[in-house]
Amino acid sequence: MARLRLGPLLRYVDWEAGSSATVWVEADRPTTAEVRCADGASGSSPTFAVAGHHYALVVVTGLTPDSTTAYEVRLGGRRVWPPEDSRFPACTITTPPPASDGAAARPVRITFGSCRWAAPPTGERDTVGPDALGTLAARLAADPAAVRPDVLLLLGDQVYADETSKATRRRLARRRDLKEPPGAEVADYEEYTHLYDESWRDPEVRWLLSTVPSCMIFDDHDVVDDWNTSAAWVADARATSWWHERIVSGLASYWVYQHLGNLSPAALAADPLYAAVRAVPDGTEVLRRFAAEADLEPTRTRWSYGRVFGRVRLLMVDSRAARVLDEERRSMLDAEEARWVREAALADPGSYDHLLIGTSLPWLLPPLVHDAEEWDAALCRGERGGTGGRWARFGERLRRRSDLEHWAAFPSSFRQLTELIRESGSGPHAPATVCVLSGDVHHAYIAEPAWPDDVPGGAPGARVLQLTCSPVHNSIPGPLRAGFRFGWSRAGRCLGRMLARHGRTGPSPIRWRKTGGPWFGNQLMTLTLHGRKAALTLVQAKAQAKGAQLETVLDRSLIADA
Repeated sequence: MARLRLGPLLRYVDWEAGSSATVWVEADRPTTAEVRCADGASGSSPTFAVAGHHYALVVVTGLTPDSTTAYEVRLGGRRVWPPEDSRFPACTITTPPPASDGAAARPVRITFGSCRWAAPPTGERDTVGPDALGTLAARLAADPAAVRPDVLLLLGDQVYADETSKATRRRLARRRDLKEPPGAEVADYEEYTHLYDESWRDPEVRWLLSTVPSCMIFDDHDVVDDWNTSAAWVADARATSWWHERIVSGLASYWVYQHLGNLSPAALAADPLYAAVRAVPDGTEVLRRFAAEADLEPTRTRWSYGRVFGRVRLLMVDSRAARVLDEERRSMLDAEEARWVREAALADPGSYDHLLIGTSLPWLLPPLVHDAEEWDAALCRGERGGTGGRWARFGERLRRRSDLEHWAAFPSSFRQLTELIRESGSGPHAPATVCVLSGDVHHAYIAEPAWPDDVPGGAPGARVLQLTCSPVHNSIPGPLRAGFRFGWSRAGRCLGRMLARHGRTGPSPIRWRKTGGPWFGNQLMTLTLHGRKAALTLVQAKAQAKGAQLETVLDRSLIADA
């Protein structure tokens, strides 16, 4: 008798016809997974096996457009979800009206954030405060009539392979000697499965993910802190005894637990790896070969993807695995990945009112931090004394110690993204907004750029914003809080300009200012997009006597005109 090990997760919901969705599940043995909806829609799929685990991504068809329907999950014909004693409302699939009927007539609500440590077990003290995702789930579960997000964007660090909880460390110690590398960090695929168990089995979060669609992308802690910071970092990592198994297991588990659900049914049907894994009794070796090749030859794999929500276009950009790390041609995205992003952003002008670029790492940082990263990149490529000089060695040490690896640390990529955003937001069919959605830096802020009057092609007509929201459930030391605040100050800008002069980085193509924040705490942002209007809400999870509550910190119109 098959049991549900993890899930269900509602992942893709079709916004074109409004009639299909995908539901991810993990079972404890081989079986057939089936999703049955109250409106008669259904889907089924045999499980596929990886490393002794059994998964299915069920494509549900026949959904009624512009409706909400409850669903249940069956394994081997037996209902396993929702549990008979569930205290939560029914898990549901909500579909939009078909695009041909004018899907822009209803608002699109997109909730996003990054960096989530798993909530501790019930009764154990939460040292970093309430989990914003769990608190959102509790609010929605307590009020079935409450407005729910149309999609959750989880922008990296869904699990922490290198910063494990006490419970995980105890589990690891039962498997192996933690005195041997990689110590209390995860070592292999099996240990990754426990991280996802710990993160997604929390009752509130499990219910939320079963009823609100989600889009995901990795960041460094899904593998290890500072993953792919530089070529020297990669060389050092590959020289260790544990790295190969970590990266292969990290990418393989990401493909199973996160990436597959990002894809549409059509993309799944055309995916040769998905077909190969499902075609054999055990897909472990097929997937491991893919993961090893994806690490060694990242240009052969694309983790980025696009989604459309009515008149809203989302591009989720891989800003970790697609990097070119040679100092002479250092780039956040390899040439093929950059071409894909550009073509996806500029395709079909006039077909969308809002362009969202999801990248785990912020495009616009506090000016001092930005200038420090560009300065450090200049040192590392030899602007002061050559690539083997003491300034270059100092720059590499500083880059690793201080996490100087955002878009600013890849200066040519920063400029290319800046130009792409300008082009995307320009012309007679420009969208109302171009928003870059990011996390990583464990605080939230809004930054708004300004282009010089003489910029070739002209400044964009769309409103362009950097919206950063992090963490969902984590912390930031007091000195770093002070440092980020200082980074926005006039004195911080002056110090940044001094660094830029020393590094000979040249003028920036844009200037920007902070128009909101910084805010610190466990938090989530929600964009509400309706026609050409846009509004932004920021909520923080606060501990109160009656339990954690979401407190609204910001509720602001971004574009008020229809």
